[in-house]
Amino acid sequence: MTGPVAGAPDPDGLLAELGWRGLVQDRTPRLDARLAGGRPINAYNGFDPTGSSLHAGHLVPIFGLMHIQRHGGMPVVVVGGGTGMIGDPSGRSSERNLLDRAQVIANTAAIQAQLEHFLDFSPGPAQAKVVDNFDWLGSMGMLEFLRDVGKHFTVPYMLAKDSVQSRMDGGLSYTEFSYMLLQAADFLHLYRELDVELQTGGADQWGNITAGLELIRRVEGSGDAEDLAHALSFPLLLASDGQKFGKTAEGTSVWLDPTRTSPYAFYQFWLDVDDVEVRRLIRLFTLFDRPAIEALEVEADGSPERRVIQRALASDLTARVHGAEVASRVAEISEAVFSRRLPELGEATLAFAFEQLPNAIVRPDDVAAGPIALTVAAGLFSSNGEARRALSQGGVSVNEQRLAGADAAIPAPIVGRYLILRSGKKTYRITRIDGD
Repeated sequence: MTGPVAGAPDPDGLLAELGWRGLVQDRTPRLDARLAGGRPINAYNGFDPTGSSLHAGHLVPIFGLMHIQRHGGMPVVVVGGGTGMIGDPSGRSSERNLLDRAQVIANTAAIQAQLEHFLDFSPGPAQAKVVDNFDWLGSMGMLEFLRDVGKHFTVPYMLAKDSVQSRMDGGLSYTEFSYMLLQAADFLHLYRELDVELQTGGADQWGNITAGLELIRRVEGSGDAEDLAHALSFPLLLASDGQKFGKTAEGTSVWLDPTRTSPYAFYQFWLDVDDVEVRRLIRLFTLFDRPAIEALEVEADGSPERRVIQRALASDLTARVHGAEVASRVAEISEAVFSRRLPELGEATLAFAFEQLPNAIVRPDDVAAGPIALTVAAGLFSSNGEARRALSQGGVSVNEQRLAGADAAIPAPIVGRYLILRSGKKTYRITRIDGD
């Protein structure tokens, strides 16, 4: 099947597109009127720089910024080099680890490199920007902060925020309590310096976002100050099992960094999404237009076993993050694993598959010693006894050929150095023979 291609921006406007894609949780009342004429709007979203890689959970705000840019607005990514040294109570049960400047700078560079797969950083009126709020918060003295920011907020106003209320029983430090004021200072700075009128964020950030609106209205407002700045929140995504979106069944995050989540594992995560959830995700995490998505859904209704929506989503996202060539290769490997055709792959693809799939390196002596020694050396079994039992029950195959028992001959290695070991339906290793 030839996959769908990215469509043009929705002609009905930014909010219409965000709406049908499921990217709108809440918005301030005047945002509709601000966008009604089609004039582009500059927007920002904050990202935590405590790690060197973004993960699947970050894709919601990333795609939100992509649509803003596609509709002519400038997307601004704020990495919290300043606020990351304080902590954020939103959606968390404990304080964040504090960062040093060297780590923030390194993480920011890595994050921008990943964002370049999604946002356009080439010169122009809608050129994406990455900024670090340490650049303006780091030079702000305490007296300046209290005078220019703190005096505009009452303690009852701050206590009423859900992000604060949820932490009151367990304890909340003053540094975290002040976080919303720092985020408000961010919005004010970007409003003044980069003409940013819109702040976006997850639904759990709504209280912090609206604090920024309050500060802008108080400091910059005259007359009807509600038209100065606006807010838009994205829905928080949970997987069908209720756990935080973007984690595997083992509870590990799905990272955009190929050294932390292999391209194959990244592809497979999206391929394994269930049939109900994938219809939501393909709207959120691709640029396919509505007719293309609806065509995929019709095709899926007629042949659900082909998982056409999952394949389209997995291929498109993997190509965006890791490149089209890598996406094509991992799709080929995924199909070969499912159909048990790994031995048919060429040498170059097998070498790539070895890097992506569960693997082991064994010595020629392990192969010569027979199936028990080989499967234990490859980590397929933890003991000779376990290997012997599986082999006696006919549950082991090598190069997709079932072994008749512990004394069975081992098939010749593929291209002289690879053996595909399987135990049961799901446990397998690509084994490479190294050494003399």
